Amino acid sequence: MDRISKSKRSENMRRVKSRDTDIELVLRKKLWERGIRYRKNYKNLPGKPDIVLTKYKIAVFCDSEFFHGKDFEALKKHFEGQPRGEFWIEKIGKNIERDYKVDKELEFLGYRVLHFWRKDILKAPESCVEEIERLIHETVNERTGESFLPDC
Repeated sequence: MDRISKSKRSENMRRVKSRDTDIELVLRKKLWERGIRYRKNYKNLPGKPDIVLTKYKIAVFCDSEFFHGKDFEALKKHFEGQPRGEFWIEKIGKNIERDYKVDKELEFLGYRVLHFWRKDILKAPESCVEEIERLIHETVNERTGESFLPDC
């Protein structure tokens, strides 16, 4: 693996955004097209979820595979022996722990939490929206006592 200069790494990290990322924009656009209204980066909830449907108590996070530790065990093996490898293992491990803690806090507040990986959003945003719609329908059904299951 080639090393990059400290200034180049710094420039790359400066470009990493915490809000209005490309994946958030893709997912929000699809939700808007379906008539689903939301709040973005909602500060009143733990973790400031990327998308919140307050009416249905659904919190959505759009996660990058790297920073949120998808396939973390494989990632740890990749970093072993690498310069600054321990730094990244520790950082990503803490991110995973924080994500878990935030999910539990949101669930305690009655929210349902969804996490979508970047590649999944970019590859199949409609599937992500369908998952959100499924949760909306579940929430409505729980409130009204109705069921989608046909009577037998």
